[in-house]
Amino acid sequence: MLVEICTNSYQSAVIAQKAGAHRIELCAELAVGGVTPSYGLIKKVVETLSIPVFVLIRPRSGDFTYSNEEFRIMKENITLCKELGCAGIVSGVLHVDNTIDLERTKKLVEHSKPMQFTFHRAFDWVKNPLESAKQLEKAGVHRVLTSGQETSAEKGLSLLKELQSSTSLTILPGGGINIQNATLFRESGFAEIHLSASKQVQTITTPKISMNSPKLLSDTSLTHSDAENIEKILNIVTNA
Repeated sequence: MLVEICTNSYQSAVIAQKAGAHRIELCAELAVGGVTPSYGLIKKVVETLSIPVFVLIRPRSGDFTYSNEEFRIMKENITLCKELGCAGIVSGVLHVDNTIDLERTKKLVEHSKPMQFTFHRAFDWVKNPLESAKQLEKAGVHRVLTSGQETSAEKGLSLLKELQSSTSLTILPGGGINIQNATLFRESGFAEIHLSASKQVQTITTPKISMNSPKLLSDTSLTHSDAENIEKILNIVTNA
């Protein structure tokens, strides 16, 4: 069984390879489900590792429905990954109603060639997973990373098995896979699993103030600059 480790830093990537991982998915910000890592990080990891590096192409946290500008950014990042020698891309696009945006996903798949393409866990939001899997198969996607539309792959095992038997796609179970349940997926016939196998290591004592903002962590809303607020502040500070 192939084990893919989701890594969020250079250190994690190196640790994963030394521990024997077969492949990594490289991303940033695991707390929000992952976003695209920096160019410098991708370059350093690809130069250092000998195992395949798949890169998450997700321009921001929140939903998976992107503006034209965001979509162009995704394609540009794929181009960079190709130039750097990455082995695969992990990405995907949904419509507002959480159906797969096939037109845009096909464009990403085509733009990623010859790299492999994994449709990421946006799949866990789609309304008809079996039909969606067949659509992705026709679009040229190689694999689907999914928890079986449950909070963990173990809970979603029934759908994962159904997906595996109904499509030629590689179904990549991910979400809550650990040392206690990993063999369950091997025994169920899956060829690959995805996990972070991460732990928290304290680096400093409690800081004077926290830099985390829990109120900004949302799947249902986006945070962006407020033009009206900026204009009001500029008016106050420049016209005093």
